[in-house]
Amino acid sequence: MLIDHRYYTIKPGMTGAHLDLYEKHGFAAQTRHLGQPLAYMYTESGEVNTLVHIWCYEDANDRMQKRAAMWKDPEWVAYAKQMVDSGYLVAQKNNLMIPAKFAPIKR
Repeated sequence: MLIDHRYYTIKPGMTGAHLDLYEKHGFAAQTRHLGQPLAYMYTESGEVNTLVHIWCYEDANDRMQKRAAMWKDPEWVAYAKQMVDSGYLVAQKNNLMIPAKFAPIKR
């Protein structure tokens, strides 16, 4: 299994607006291609204005195929443009991770 751990910094005060935009215009298109995320969270305390979402794939090829299909979806492309135009996203970090054999992730 390959885990895609995504960490986003959102413009201060705009986390709610970012989540609303994603829920209304991005979530359906993204999950249509990637399936349900393992987690989609925002900070309650600590490093505020932060979102984390975690997606699971069989392997790197599965991830590549699913994400390529997503980027061909007009609904996802329109959402991505709305997100860029909104200015909500400040930074993004992305880690591809493999679970340790003694702590597998069950899906």
